Amino acid sequence: MTDRQWRRLEPCLPLAKPGGRPRSADLREVMNAILYVLRNGITWRAMPHDLPPWKTVHHYFAAWRKDGTWEAIHDALRAEVRLSNGREPTPSAAILDSQTVKTTEKGGPGLRRRQARKWP
Repeated sequence: MTDRQWRRLEPCLPLAKPGGRPRSADLREVMNAILYVLRNGITWRAMPHDLPPWKTVHHYFAAWRKDGTWEAIHDALRAEVRLSNGREPTPSAAILDSQTVKTTEKGGPGLRRRQARKWP
């Protein structure tokens, strides 16, 4: 991650919890490790040893997903890109594709017949 990219992302990351143990992980290295896993499609345990321990990296990834940090990063970057292209920071419309919208769980009558068949 470049210095410029880090300067943009660092304010979006949560501060250490007050009164807790001091943070020992370098968040820039944690972010580099997360991006490495996502970019290369590897498992957490397959991370190179020159990055922080995989359990630490996975902990931050999961915590940030749970507390909305990833969504905040996405929203901030989207707004920045839109403003740089001369647009409003937030989109005013959305398009839903039937391929991405989940339908009912049951399905149609043919599905029930297929489920009722006895398989060898």
